[in-house]
Amino acid sequence: MLLEMGSSLESSTIENEEIETQYLQKGVRHLCERGLTRVPSKYILPINERPNLGDTRVNAGNLNLKLPVIDFTQFQGSDRCQAIHSLEKACREFGFFQLVNHGIKDDVILRMVDVSRRFFELPFDERAKYMSKDMASSARYGTSFNQSNDKVFCWRDFLKLSCQPLEDTVPCWPSSPEDLREAVVNYSKGTNFLYLMLMEAVLESLGLEETTEGAERKSRSIEEFEDGSQLIVVNCYPACPEPDLTLGMPPHSDYGLLTLLLQDEVEGLQIQHEGRWVTVEPLPNSFVVNVGDHLEIFSNGRYKSVLHRVLVNSCKSRISVASLHSLPFNSMVRPSPKLIDQANPLRYKDTDFATFLRFVSSHDMNTKTFLESRKLTS
Repeated sequence: MLLEMGSSLESSTIENEEIETQYLQKGVRHLCERGLTRVPSKYILPINERPNLGDTRVNAGNLNLKLPVIDFTQFQGSDRCQAIHSLEKACREFGFFQLVNHGIKDDVILRMVDVSRRFFELPFDERAKYMSKDMASSARYGTSFNQSNDKVFCWRDFLKLSCQPLEDTVPCWPSSPEDLREAVVNYSKGTNFLYLMLMEAVLESLGLEETTEGAERKSRSIEEFEDGSQLIVVNCYPACPEPDLTLGMPPHSDYGLLTLLLQDEVEGLQIQHEGRWVTVEPLPNSFVVNVGDHLEIFSNGRYKSVLHRVLVNSCKSRISVASLHSLPFNSMVRPSPKLIDQANPLRYKDTDFATFLRFVSSHDMNTKTFLESRKLTS
């Protein structure tokens, strides 16, 4: 009889764990919609990794950081040299900056945020149509960071939309809300233009700019970036009943060349600066731009990608939209030969997107583990 009771109890425990796992795989929004009042154990970080209880030497969650602010219009006028200098300093010292006067119309920005919020408000069955384990899918809805590998889940749902080429990828995107495709297309075109203008300035700041002569000044150096990859990642961080136990995103760096991040008014983004976690204050009508792993490789380490993470809170949900840019998915990223000499030897292996996907599918992506795998030992 005791054996039967023990067996029954064990079976019940396994069944409950299976049920919980099924719910967790459906995402944070789905959990919250069921009236969640406590953070499930799968989301609870070890004490030393929690946002407000970790090592005080590297944790200063109540400190706010004003990133360098760069005025996009200065790249197009007589102040270009000063803007290039500011860009170089921001990439070298911070790896992050805020871009203002970017020229994307207010209604394009507002529609992008609004349609993102409405997508996550759709019934779960509608969102679930786009759940996929295929990391190369043109449209993928999911949860956490990498839900197949994450030992501890993070408090985040996402929608990832590939944008290159638009004529091939848009038909794969969600058809609901009905204005989502139009809103994302307009937004992706605007952010891709900004990316190309910023990359042209980055090349100039690295001393790599080459231009054609004549009435129409055009950079020859930027041509290899024009047909690059673009991935729009829409993030939803629901209000969390116990925000001190978990994170919206763990410490990580971005894989690409540059990321342009659109935030709503809710704080959450933190970067690691001078050994401390500091909160980036949202600046209205701006983008947060950060150096990615590929730019660190391309610059042979002159510009560094920076660890960042996302906090959650108990009062407000947060929406952000990241536009990640790099070379085409089938291209090799390597240090520029012009940035290699006796004083600055080759520091990184060549890499491509396929290598990144293989790494992500089999590794924990906390910190800068992928980039570390591409460094050459001295």
